[in-house]
Amino acid sequence: MNDNDLKRAGLSATQPRRLILDLLQQNPEAHLSAEEVYRRLLEQGETVGIATVYRVLGQFEKSNLINRHQFDGTTSVYELNQGKHHDHIICNECGRVVEFIDEEIEQRQRNIAEQQGFHIDSHLLYIFGHCTNPNCRYKP
Repeated sequence: MNDNDLKRAGLSATQPRRLILDLLQQNPEAHLSAEEVYRRLLEQGETVGIATVYRVLGQFEKSNLINRHQFDGTTSVYELNQGKHHDHIICNECGRVVEFIDEEIEQRQRNIAEQQGFHIDSHLLYIFGHCTNPNCRYKP
């Protein structure tokens, strides 16, 4: 994504938007909270306020540039919208998030919706569990 993508989304290419978009593009598999985005920008020497980070993330979400999730039910995390639907497995212990695509699951969901008289507009699938690797590098 670049300035043209921002313009197509109806957003001008301001410095904070560029910085946040660049950060998300540099971490395409990350699921970052607004606070994490803010902290990483500070670590890079950028001076973007936390309110600006929240505002820009909200604009990006509204423009479908990013997706918002609440894996823990309270904290919103954001990921770049790369145009392909995927689901998530989240470790309850270490917080690691793994993305996956499974056409069998997708077809089964469509079948269930059809059997119940629904057409799916969108859906989210989060699977929660625990890492089975005792030496998981993500565990605190």
